[in-house]
Amino acid sequence: MRRSFLRSASAPETFRKSSTPELTAAILGYSFLRIASGASAVLIGIYLAHLNSTDMHIDARLIGMLGAASFAAELIASIPLGFVADAISPRWLMMSGALLGAVAVGIFALAPAPEIFYFSRILDGLAVAAVTPPLLAYLAQSTTQSSSLRARVMSFFELSLLAGLALGGVLGSQLWPRFHKHAFTLLALLYCASALLLLVGAQRARAHGARTALHGLKQALRNPQIRALAPVWLCVNAVLGLWLGPTTAYLFTQRRATLQYLDGIFAATPTRMGWMLLAYSVLFGVGVLLWSFVLPHLRIRTAMFLSLGAMPWVCVGLYAVNHSTGWSSGLRALVLAATGLIVMVESGFTPAALAWLAQSLVGSDGKGVAMGIYSVLLGIGAITGSLLAGWLGGRLRIDGLLLGTMMLAILALTLLHWVADNDSSHTHITLEEVHESSRI
Repeated sequence: MRRSFLRSASAPETFRKSSTPELTAAILGYSFLRIASGASAVLIGIYLAHLNSTDMHIDARLIGMLGAASFAAELIASIPLGFVADAISPRWLMMSGALLGAVAVGIFALAPAPEIFYFSRILDGLAVAAVTPPLLAYLAQSTTQSSSLRARVMSFFELSLLAGLALGGVLGSQLWPRFHKHAFTLLALLYCASALLLLVGAQRARAHGARTALHGLKQALRNPQIRALAPVWLCVNAVLGLWLGPTTAYLFTQRRATLQYLDGIFAATPTRMGWMLLAYSVLFGVGVLLWSFVLPHLRIRTAMFLSLGAMPWVCVGLYAVNHSTGWSSGLRALVLAATGLIVMVESGFTPAALAWLAQSLVGSDGKGVAMGIYSVLLGIGAITGSLLAGWLGGRLRIDGLLLGTMMLAILALTLLHWVADNDSSHTHITLEEVHESSRI
């Protein structure tokens, strides 16, 4: 009896040691995918701004439409590809998605034609949809025997998204002045490296069959907690679409068209666009790390209220900076520093919302198709934000992006009042998991 108990007690540790290398490879492969995707967004914005300085007319509306095309493809394909990932082994699906991303970025600069631009961005959206839901399902399935390992793995997954924004922005802005159009080919090689790592890292991924996948989809769609939070998450993802698409890079690197301080601020030095994204990502990442200690002591709904409530104040700070042409550099730096602290507060929404989603899917079948909801909510919101960025950015430039963000933040706060506050929505994270997940 004692021998049996010792064997079962050591099983999670044995599982952890045997699975950690594969999980590390899978997360690293996803990080490469996100870095390449983030670099391509910045590179596309700089490339189109360059074309606009020649004899080809390109405006912010086209940039917004290109971003929307990518997000639309991801949205439409997320649930079907999540279903496929449950019905067959997700290993080959994820590898194929990364290779498709290589094709997408490689063909963007073949010719300055809108048809090629749209086709490239659609392929990019399909590539992300083929990787994200299957990978989330694989990570959840591979860590069921160790809660501390799951906390650490999901923390690394979240940081991989920030790595795509931070390192991807720096990479894209540094590649352009050195390689120009050939930079797109170099990014394709990074996608290929991602495909190889995903292939190695997902060796333990197993299929569950179409019946299980269909049952998981029905469970997720009937879940009242997911339905209640979905409108709020759509608003927040629309904010992401406003700022993380190529429209922002275009407005920041195009020749100054207004008296706004941030409008065309990096036109002479596009490489600084990447460093700005890196600084923002560091602030956001530090905020997520600090929230990992705070979340266990708060209701999820309270955490979402606090983080969303900080978003309008970030807009106020950036608006002040955008109209600070006559200010001293010291005063401008002081306002930026204060705004950066508020950014760290608003970073708490993502981990809180993901905790809500993960808890809502506990015990569900077909996690691949259920995790497709993550990409669906991201896709719908990002499409809206990308289109809004093209429309508002074309009319009001940087002020337009800030106005759109303010409206979406207020709408999200209003909708959050309809999300039920109950004891089951409280985070249940042990101190061990918190400290282990913060070792990143």
